[in-house]
Amino acid sequence: MAQTNLRTLIWSLLFFFVAGCSPIAPKPSADQVDNRDNSDYHPVILVSLDGFKPDYLHRGVTPNLNQLAASGVRAETMHPSFPSITFPNHYTLVTGLRPDRNGIVGNTMEDANIPGVRFSLGNHAAVIDHRWWDQAEPIWVTAEKHKVTTGIMFWPGSEAAIHGVLPSEFKAFDGKVTSDSRVDTMLSWLDKPFAIRPGFLTVYFEEVDHAGHEFGPDTEQATNAVAHLDLAIGRLIAGLQSRHINANIVIVSDHGMAATSSDRTIHLDQIATSSSYRVITSGTYAGIDANAGQEDALANELLRTHEHMQCWKKENIPLRFHYGKNPRVPRFVCLADVGWLIVSGSKGGRQSNGGSHGYDNLSSEMQALFIANGPAFKKAIVLPAFDNVDVYPLLMKLINVPALPSDGTILPIQPALTLP
Repeated sequence: MAQTNLRTLIWSLLFFFVAGCSPIAPKPSADQVDNRDNSDYHPVILVSLDGFKPDYLHRGVTPNLNQLAASGVRAETMHPSFPSITFPNHYTLVTGLRPDRNGIVGNTMEDANIPGVRFSLGNHAAVIDHRWWDQAEPIWVTAEKHKVTTGIMFWPGSEAAIHGVLPSEFKAFDGKVTSDSRVDTMLSWLDKPFAIRPGFLTVYFEEVDHAGHEFGPDTEQATNAVAHLDLAIGRLIAGLQSRHINANIVIVSDHGMAATSSDRTIHLDQIATSSSYRVITSGTYAGIDANAGQEDALANELLRTHEHMQCWKKENIPLRFHYGKNPRVPRFVCLADVGWLIVSGSKGGRQSNGGSHGYDNLSSEMQALFIANGPAFKKAIVLPAFDNVDVYPLLMKLINVPALPSDGTILPIQPALTLP
């Protein structure tokens, strides 16, 4: 307990040092920013903390995030969409459509209309191909159509010309770019002449997610990553303050994280005949297609009762997952119990003594973060849990652009707004 209190004190002191130190967030020169304009300039900044569990706020290392939550709005929790993984949920947050409707049904997927290509996070040519994203329209596309300038820092989908439109400002993803540099790039966009400054901006951080995967969510390494990321949030706050910009900041995560173990592994080749199927994706859940003429045989093997895993034909996936109608969803979907992993074969496979996500989106381990602060939000409000599709109509309201039809509603968040 004494160590925890000491750690909290250290981070609290560091927070005040960060917020008060000009070098941490470079101030713009007088000819860059006209502060007379900034009194009426309230940009909307969407911040993604990939893999950030809400209970990370209770580890005594997040003074900046805790201050934003205490003086603004936070949700008890926010439910991600299924599957609770990165690309599908990031696209859900900015379209208001669940993955089955926005088309990004997985981090790895195939499409008969895009033959010979497998979409994956590591396939840059696919990631920038608009055809994978065109089933929905993200905020920055609609905003640009309505003459609202946007600046998108590393958000999934922002490198593709979706419906022929790119953000006014964006960067190609580079994991080597530090958190501080990401903040500084976004702040530099706010230093542009008032007429071309973005009204909607995003910034994405994956550090906490990486630590959770490699070491597990309940480790010192994960806590250190959380602490380091909080400093980046402090840098953002200080940078806005030095520019006299009163922004509406919405901070979210895409999902949580659960501890995994090599002792909790399900091997598909011990369940089904390996020649009968092709694995599209595996891990916390698996997407599986049958080889030619093998669907009935594969169904007989996959659809029976298994320990720590349940499988469905895509049309029989439980309705509460809102998943299975999109043609990109594989023919069979298997979902592991929280903490278990599905691997293709008995030999090799992924390292599993760390953490993962993608489980049942209502499980406690998969819950996501929501914090909001700024002139559009009331003070010291705690909202009941809501679905992440509801973030989209909120953001559209904040930038004063008509929202497209979506799966979300602003009603759960409306009580926290100062806006009518």
